[in-house]
Amino acid sequence: MVDILNILTGQSDGGIIGQIISFIIFILFLSFYTRIMVQQTMMKLEQSASELEKLATKAENEVTKKISKNPDKKTRKNIKRFLEFYAIPPVNLDPYGIVKKYDHIQNLEKQRFNYFVSQVAPDANSEERANIVMGLSGAIQLYEIKKVVRHFIELIKKTKSVNLAFIIQMQLPFIERIAKALLKGTEALTNGWPIGDGVGPYVAASIIGKDKVEIADEETVVCRKNYRKKDVIIIKAKGPGGRTGNPGKVLEQIAKKEKIAKIITVDAAAKLEGERTGDTAEGIGVAMGGLGVERYEIEEVAVKNKIPLDSVIIKMGQEEAIMPMPKDVIDAVPEAIELVNEAIDRTHEKGKIIIIGVGNTCGIGNDAKSLEKSDEIIKENIRKIEREEKEKKKKFKIPLFE
Repeated sequence: MVDILNILTGQSDGGIIGQIISFIIFILFLSFYTRIMVQQTMMKLEQSASELEKLATKAENEVTKKISKNPDKKTRKNIKRFLEFYAIPPVNLDPYGIVKKYDHIQNLEKQRFNYFVSQVAPDANSEERANIVMGLSGAIQLYEIKKVVRHFIELIKKTKSVNLAFIIQMQLPFIERIAKALLKGTEALTNGWPIGDGVGPYVAASIIGKDKVEIADEETVVCRKNYRKKDVIIIKAKGPGGRTGNPGKVLEQIAKKEKIAKIITVDAAAKLEGERTGDTAEGIGVAMGGLGVERYEIEEVAVKNKIPLDSVIIKMGQEEAIMPMPKDVIDAVPEAIELVNEAIDRTHEKGKIIIIGVGNTCGIGNDAKSLEKSDEIIKENIRKIEREEKEKKKKFKIPLFE
C-alpha cells in the first residue's frame, strides 16, 4: 500500500521512471474520474426526466378522470393535444399599450380553455368546469417542465457538454420540488380543494359573513356592507369554482360611480427560506401576482383618484401556494383579518373602502356559510398531509439498535 502511495506521489525510489509512471497514472485517474462523473450526472438526469414524465402523466390522468370516468380514445387524444396549448406574449418593443395587449391575450386564453372544457365535459356544471380549467392549467405547466428537461438532456447527449450537464443537475432539486407541487396542485384544483393561494378569497369571504353578494361579472362577486362603522365593498373571485376573477375591471366600474377612500388588497406571498409559513405582514401597494394586468388596472384607478393603497400578505412557500391549503396558512386568517381591520380603522377620508381578496378561489365560496364546507375539505387535506409525513418519517427512520 505504501509503495502505491509513493508511486502516485512521485516519492518512490524508482527515480525518473517512478515519476513518469506516477504522472501517467495521475492523467489516467483524471480522465476516468471525469468520465465517471459525467456518467453519474447523466444517470441522475435520466432518472429525473423519467420521474418528471411520470408526474406529467399522473397530472394528465387526474384531469382526464375528472372529465370522464370512462374516457374514449378521442377524448384522451383531445386532452393530450391540448396539453401542447400555448399563448404567445405580445411584442414589447414599443411598451405603449402593452397592458391592453396582454389583457387581450389573457382573455383569449380564458375563452379557449372554457370552450375546450365545454366540449370535452358538456355535462359538468359551471363550477366543475372552472375547476377543470384550473386543473388543465396545472397539467400544462407540468407537461412543459417535462419537455424542457428532456430537451436539455437530449442536447447534452448531442453536444457532449459537461458544463451544461452540471448546470441542469444543479437546477434539478428546484425543478423537482415545483413539479411535485404542481401535481398536488393539479389534483387539488381539479377536485375543487382550496389551495394556499386561496387565502385572499378566504379572508374576503370571512369578512362578507352572512351578507348578500352580487354578481359583478361572470368571474367576480361583490358585497356591500357596513363594517366597523364604515361603508365597505368586498371584491373576490366567484366561488367555489377555480377562478381568479376580474377585480381590476370591477374596481374601474365602481370608481366611475362612487368615491373611494381606500383600497386594501389581501393576497398570498412567497416567503423566503427561514421565514415561517403563515406569517402575516402589511404594507402599501397592490398585493397581486400574475401577468400584472389586473394590478395595473387597480393602480391606474388609485393614481387617477389619489386613493391610498394598503395591502396585507400571508406568507407561504412557492410550492405551498399551489398545493392544498396547509394548516399554518388557514391558522393565519384571523391575524390577516385583524390587519385589515386596522387598515380600515386608520381610514378617515370620506368614501367607500374597497377590500379585494386576491387569489384563486377554488373550493372557497362567497360567504361565511359556504366556508363551512371549505373548512371540512381543508381539515381533511391537512390530516392527509400529516399522515403522509408520518409515513415518510417511518420509511426513512434508521434503527440505532437491532
